[in-house]
Amino acid sequence: MSTEGIQKAVAGYFAATRAMDMEAWVATFAENAVSHDPVGSPAIEGHEGLRQFFQGITGAFEKSGLTEDHVFVAGNGAAVKWTGHGLGKNGREVTFEGIDVFEVNEEGKIQTLWAYWDAAAMMAELQG
Repeated sequence: MSTEGIQKAVAGYFAATRAMDMEAWVATFAENAVSHDPVGSPAIEGHEGLRQFFQGITGAFEKSGLTEDHVFVAGNGAAVKWTGHGLGKNGREVTFEGIDVFEVNEEGKIQTLWAYWDAAAMMAELQG
């Protein structure tokens, strides 16, 4: 996979989070993708599992998204330091950070994702 292909896959992933566009986000993944989001939680497998995850995260938000702070491409993947911002349906604003590590397949789709962030702390901040 070319550096450009990896950058395109990663950029599409983050753009879809900012648009809160579930289908565009899922389309950045291979059909048989595996996501560890966050690392340590049960693996999310395939497009249907990814849809359920996306709905679960975005369901609490009026608006949310992740912005790439630093992207490091190497081999067939990338590591990305990101910042998330969200406005909860309850009116509370949250900011959270993490690092995602992507493995991209030859078709330019995300094959495996390892997301390092504290989802529980973000949800606690959101709920006040």
